[in-house]
Amino acid sequence: MVTVLRPLSTSELLDRTFHLYRNHFVVFVAILAIPQLAVLALQLIFAATILSSAPQPLGLLSLPIGLFSFLCLEISHAATVFAVSNFHLDRPVRIGDAFSATRGMILRVVGIALVVELIVSFGFVALLVPGIYWALKYSLSIPVTVLEGTGLGGTLSRSSVLTKGSRGRIFVVYMLIFILNLVVGTSIQFAFGLGIPFVGHQTLVFTATRYSLAALSGFVTSSLVGPLLTIAFTLIYYDQRVRKEGFDLQLMMSSLEGGAPAAAAPAPIASTGT
Repeated sequence: MVTVLRPLSTSELLDRTFHLYRNHFVVFVAILAIPQLAVLALQLIFAATILSSAPQPLGLLSLPIGLFSFLCLEISHAATVFAVSNFHLDRPVRIGDAFSATRGMILRVVGIALVVELIVSFGFVALLVPGIYWALKYSLSIPVTVLEGTGLGGTLSRSSVLTKGSRGRIFVVYMLIFILNLVVGTSIQFAFGLGIPFVGHQTLVFTATRYSLAALSGFVTSSLVGPLLTIAFTLIYYDQRVRKEGFDLQLMMSSLEGGAPAAAAPAPIASTGT
């Protein structure tokens, strides 16, 4: 089957995002949920530590849990990018395939994600506008490094080039999905929080229960709506390549010649400005 790609409007891009999510719901939710189960287990152990009334380990556990959560999240992001790429190009992919394909790149993905996070955080601390600008400029970093195998410098440069001229549209997509995430997350947190009033306040049991419910609601929320932004950004990556590099023509020619099209190989771009 020849995959037909074309430039997508913002509404079409969102429609394609939800179409892929709906049609491959189990795959995307599983890719997010499987690594997060390990994080949830650690968080529940943390809650049990609170109940044991042993305050010394609490601070020591917080940092490892945060770092481990970040690692698991980036594993899910990388696997989701791989799955979206295959589904978008009409290639079948299973849950295990997505994780296996990203196994050799996890350290690179985590390192690049951490650097981007630090850059954006610095921008927000220094002034709000630079933070938003850098977040949009490097928003395609994970799709780039997963699909093209670039290192830090190449990834940041490619993301900068691909997003140039479309950062307003990326901002709109991000805000719409962020609002959806916020609404769903708040609803789930409210549902899980209904049990809290039945536990005595200002007790170790109350603190541990509240933490456990927050961990469970976070797990459910991230599993259900977490894939959407990564799906959207991966589709934006391909859409920008269609617009800037004629990737649709590359794919068509490769298909007509009977070869397996390389989803990642970038065409040279004349301008590398920001």
